[in-house]
Amino acid sequence: MHSIWQKNRSYSFLRPYVDACTRASYRWIKMKGTIPEGKAVILSPNHTNTLMDALVVLQSRRAETVFGARADIFKKPVAARALRFLRILPLARQRDGLREVLNNHASFEEIDDTLAHGVPFCLFPEGRHRTMHSLLPIGKGIARIALASAAVRPTLIVPAGIEYGDWFRYRMPCTLTYGEPLDVNAFVEANRELGEADLYRALREEIGRRMSQLILYLPDDETYPERWAAIEQARRKPAPWWKWPVLAVTAPFFAVSALLTLPMWLTAELIPLKDKAWRNSIRFLLRLVGTPLMLLVWALVWLLACPWPAAVAVLVYFLFSYSIFYDWLNLLHR
Repeated sequence: MHSIWQKNRSYSFLRPYVDACTRASYRWIKMKGTIPEGKAVILSPNHTNTLMDALVVLQSRRAETVFGARADIFKKPVAARALRFLRILPLARQRDGLREVLNNHASFEEIDDTLAHGVPFCLFPEGRHRTMHSLLPIGKGIARIALASAAVRPTLIVPAGIEYGDWFRYRMPCTLTYGEPLDVNAFVEANRELGEADLYRALREEIGRRMSQLILYLPDDETYPERWAAIEQARRKPAPWWKWPVLAVTAPFFAVSALLTLPMWLTAELIPLKDKAWRNSIRFLLRLVGTPLMLLVWALVWLLACPWPAAVAVLVYFLFSYSIFYDWLNLLHR
């Protein structure tokens, strides 16, 4: 079987387009820090915004990155094949039951092979996403992977913090910060007096501590709502004087953009979701799939109806229309 970390022509062909759609999903993505190359590296980001978190990490480097995800999304064979093509491995959690957890052995072997070949493995150690400026308890999986790798090779854990201008609005700013690598071998040596269970716990606590330093971190206790409300209040600024004039001048562009991308944004906004954090992922996926389809449709319409210079101008404008539509709405809500 083809190793998950190895180069794949189809993946390599599609990757630049996926990264471009990811970057177009934000006003800007600012990256701080670096990932060591050619070493066994485990990336450990916080998890607040569903699929978008993985996409932000993916676009931060051109080379391969392998990801881990909860095993239940691999249940259907078609989904499993698609996820493997995307370099995602299944990892069952304790809540999934002992039988499912035992199936992790095959994934752990592939993760070890990935790390042995110097390809980073990214795991969201909280185990699930949550739209809070806090952290869930760090799971045992990342500690197990790191300690198993450190037993046979030098291994680093790179904590990462992802901050969004807004979890629920599209085309907002994003910042990805890679922290100082945690040398797992040195950590084990410094804590050699600890038993296995205590070593696991100490490593998980250290990972969480380093991750918390890379984000706006608020303790997840009874004071969280008041603290976050105070921060929001301090951040709130009056609308700039130029807001309404700019909206008035650009309203025709918004209207044209809304028309050109109507099937994409209308579908994104009307899909019912129990978890609002998935909304931006849906908007991204519709941009990813809808852009080439809509471009083909509008190319046929405009090339048949207009002289080719005008048709080409419209098609070029279409490529920016999805962003213009949401940027105008963001300014309206500012």
